[in-house]
Amino acid sequence: MDNQKIETRLFINNEFRPSASGKQFKVVNPFTREPIAEVHEANEQDVDDAVAAAKAAFPAWRDLGPKERGACLHKLADLIQESMNDLAYLESISTGRPVSQYFDAAAAADNLSYFAEAGWTIQGTSSLHTPGHLNLTVKQPYGVVGCIIPWNIPVLAFVMKVAPAVAAGNTVVLKSSEKAPLTSLYVANLIAKAGFPPGVINVLSGYGVPAGAAIASHMEIRCLSFTGSSFTGQKIQAAAAKSNMKVVHMELGGKSPAVVFEDADLESAAVQTQFSVRMLSGQACIANTRIYIQESVAEKFLALFKEKFTAARVGDNPLEPSSHHGPQVDEIQYNRIKNYLEIGEKEGKLTAGGDAKDGFFIKPTVFENTPEDARIMKEEIFGPVVAINTFKSEEEAVEKANDTNFGLYASVFTKDVDRAVRMSKALEAGVVGVNCTSPSMANDTAFGGFKMSGLGRDGYLHSLENYVETKSILFKTGSS
Repeated sequence: MDNQKIETRLFINNEFRPSASGKQFKVVNPFTREPIAEVHEANEQDVDDAVAAAKAAFPAWRDLGPKERGACLHKLADLIQESMNDLAYLESISTGRPVSQYFDAAAAADNLSYFAEAGWTIQGTSSLHTPGHLNLTVKQPYGVVGCIIPWNIPVLAFVMKVAPAVAAGNTVVLKSSEKAPLTSLYVANLIAKAGFPPGVINVLSGYGVPAGAAIASHMEIRCLSFTGSSFTGQKIQAAAAKSNMKVVHMELGGKSPAVVFEDADLESAAVQTQFSVRMLSGQACIANTRIYIQESVAEKFLALFKEKFTAARVGDNPLEPSSHHGPQVDEIQYNRIKNYLEIGEKEGKLTAGGDAKDGFFIKPTVFENTPEDARIMKEEIFGPVVAINTFKSEEEAVEKANDTNFGLYASVFTKDVDRAVRMSKALEAGVVGVNCTSPSMANDTAFGGFKMSGLGRDGYLHSLENYVETKSILFKTGSS
């Protein structure tokens, strides 16, 4: 792909335009550490303009049937699938993601294809239980929906929010992360080609302040979907409540535990858990960054885990097909992880990995025997760093695994079916994997977090409910 053709402007009302202020921000390739683009930075005026376009487009889009809305979604699915190589390239040069691990275009296309047909399933109820009445409930779109997406899987996050929102009849104002705006703007170019009317989907680039804050507090946005850190999620929820009490659903941070019992398939558990921590260079909210091993098999498991975890080759160009471990997304994230490594060495025992001292790379890192109240056990590091501790009993494992404010994903490895059922019930997480761990998912089950890991649920059979509200209609049928 020619870098000269990279789109950097805001997408409002099906047109690309400069930011209202004229301000731009640099996107830096984390591998080369060289600027690759200057992207237009949205401010409050740009948010107002995008919301006005979405509001104007809403009545006509709402009144289309599911078939007509679905036709645009089907076309966008095809265009994204056809653009896989360009999207992988843009993702790699802006976030350091190895092209060999880019699955997002295919997953996004599948998601769009499902919601292109799912609009028909938005159904209400009817009742004759009240004498003299035919009573109905119907589900209707909110209107303008705000979406704020993260930088680690931007295309997939874009689609997972936008597809159900527009399938339900809403219009959208989406803000990408300042760390990864390029693929969202590329998809914006495909939106017009897919036949979406002007204003249905608007794409802004910029920072949490002012653009994200303006979306969270905007009086014309009735529903907001956010994926990101729990700290930012708290700010968004407060702004939403203070403005117009907009409905908010959020997928936030994690500190996911994996519990490995002595009867588990240790080889399989080691392979899966090390990949969970290493994928996306550890920059995933679902990564099992705490592992608890039953004492009797700790030595054997650790040997298997470290052999596979530390085998990752660090420092290769993410654009090379042979590369499987990229740099951290930027200098800010790199320095943040380095700080946690220094903290961890004071709190626990570093037994593998550490700072690669070559660009923004962090080697896959293992800490052992870390106190449960240590910061690296409690806080989300968002890097290829895992803390591994031991346990004696099932009760102890549950207590340690649940001793966190997060609850996004948890895993248990055991061949004992009764124990698996008990652990699945006891673990405080929105998703529990039995003999599997993240990124294992099922499209037709719910995804979301307990505690500070989020509000609401996503998934093929759940996401549409996030973007509709229920109205009761009471028909009096008899004379009074």
